[in-house]
Amino acid sequence: MNHNTPITPGHRPLSSPAGTTQRLASTGQLRAMGVPAAEVAGRVAAGGDWQQLLPGVFLLRPGAPTSDDRLRAALLYARRDGEAPLYGPGAMITGLAALALHGFSSAPPLTALDRIDVLVGRTRRLRSTGFVRVVRSPESPEPVELTGLPVAPVARAVADAVSGLHDAETVRRLLTEAVSGGHCEPPALVRELSRSRLLSRPHVVDAVDSLLVEGRALSEERLYEMVRDFALPDPLWNVDLRLPGGPHLGGVDAYWPDQAVAVELDTRAPRQDEDAMWSEYTRKREHLERLGITVVHLTPRKLREAMEQQATVVRTALMAASERQPAAYVVVLPR
Repeated sequence: MNHNTPITPGHRPLSSPAGTTQRLASTGQLRAMGVPAAEVAGRVAAGGDWQQLLPGVFLLRPGAPTSDDRLRAALLYARRDGEAPLYGPGAMITGLAALALHGFSSAPPLTALDRIDVLVGRTRRLRSTGFVRVVRSPESPEPVELTGLPVAPVARAVADAVSGLHDAETVRRLLTEAVSGGHCEPPALVRELSRSRLLSRPHVVDAVDSLLVEGRALSEERLYEMVRDFALPDPLWNVDLRLPGGPHLGGVDAYWPDQAVAVELDTRAPRQDEDAMWSEYTRKREHLERLGITVVHLTPRKLREAMEQQATVVRTALMAASERQPAAYVVVLPR
């Protein structure tokens, strides 16, 4: 073939190693397949049957690219030529595109997105271009595979989406769906927002505060459900414990006074004072246990993913009460 050879749609289709017709290819892949640069240029030229979607990334057919084509092209652009696997290492879809793949109803459909975010390592020398925005991270999370593509986990995808959003209601909907839809826990979500330095934005802080209230309410509802569905004795709900005439010992989410067993939900969100909060929680728990009160620590994730197991833990603590020394008398007050 020479430069005068006409380029027509009749050129042979390229095949992948698996034998299927390849829809996308990078410059490096085409070179490895033995396709001359002149042929590439001719087939991308006006009237040709290929399209250049991004620098060094070609759609090997005419017509508008599909959403899947754009996602795969973005990943192909972000990879290092010659590396395996094809879409790595470290490159993954994030932001609103990732949330659409995770099935978020509050995220726009892929067909409505003008931009696709791709998460790569901080040291990558790669520019945002075309419909691709490059997002860098010093520590990339482990991707999940959706529709055959590496996709950032929900907490990270939400943080990357929020970084480009300024509408408070949209941010609130994304955060709420992440938690209420069971995709992730509030602490993991707030941790990613903090790492991305987004908690200095007032509309994000407001959404987080609302999220934590809703997340706690959801966890409390699951705790009620656990007691009811697994036939545990009815506790006193949401009470404060005090020593008679003495100091306040702290609040608990459920308390069985006859057995001196308390349940506390850990719905803390990581903030800058996380260590101080954890120390305070530990001191309270140790103080109660010195008084003979058994404290069962439950997280929202445990309640969601292993409710029966957590019910067994509480039941065991209640049954073991008869074998323990009597607890100190405490005053129980509504919280």
